[in-house]
Amino acid sequence: MPGPDPAFVLDLALIEQTVREAGAIARRYFEGSFKSWDKGRGQPVTEADLAVNRFLHEALRAAQPDYGWLSEESEDDPARLGARDTFVVDPIDGTVAFLKKKPHFTISVAVVREGRPTSGVVLNPITGECFTAVLGGGAKLNGAPIAVSTRENLEGCHMLAGKGLFANPGQGGPAWSEPPFSPWPAMEVETRSSIAYRMALVAGGGFDAMLALSAKHDWDMAAGDLIVREAGGCVTDHRGGSFRYNGPEPVQPSIVCAGPRLHAQLIERLRNVPLSRH
Repeated sequence: MPGPDPAFVLDLALIEQTVREAGAIARRYFEGSFKSWDKGRGQPVTEADLAVNRFLHEALRAAQPDYGWLSEESEDDPARLGARDTFVVDPIDGTVAFLKKKPHFTISVAVVREGRPTSGVVLNPITGECFTAVLGGGAKLNGAPIAVSTRENLEGCHMLAGKGLFANPGQGGPAWSEPPFSPWPAMEVETRSSIAYRMALVAGGGFDAMLALSAKHDWDMAAGDLIVREAGGCVTDHRGGSFRYNGPEPVQPSIVCAGPRLHAQLIERLRNVPLSRH
């Protein structure tokens, strides 16, 4: 079988090296002091977000000036829509964890071509976990191949999601848990502030699934999407629809990640959930 496109491999080498260098910047801020403020709608931002974003922008665009740029911390540039390849970047995914000095944030960078991620990196600068993938070339954690778990049943699975998502309505859970939706089985539920980190942890097999039933941006998801799929998993919205990235509105409605059999069970439960009721 042919290997991955050499251009995608070169892109991966570029973004991995650059993200690792950006990780050193994030660590310095994390271990020291920094300013933070609210950029609107309850979304915090810190000096670290902007410093990492600035470094990534300068380094990546210097290496590939023809690539588009889409980042949470940059003003949107419509020129990205006409670019063949686009960097999709979250300089600090999990800013809330960063503010609380919890090591649950990541730097997430993907290259997207024609709506599909072709190379991606998710780095936790504090734990040193560096998840990487290239289209057609598999996924790795610090250079070692990884794969999603083979769990087939929801009961007892290790789930990354908000715990309140699975409570019965009488316990403060969402209304969609009412009939005809059957109660959730007992699961081990944890969460992480970073969506990209949640996805990467599923790719690595340490968790069986993750889901979020609220809108997420492309920069939260693009790198993690590729890493999960190259690790043998499935990534869709809650109705089973696939994603296209770098569109005019870079927002996705929801996200479900798991190994194939567990993913199918989750979609069966979730496909009729009316998210507008949340």
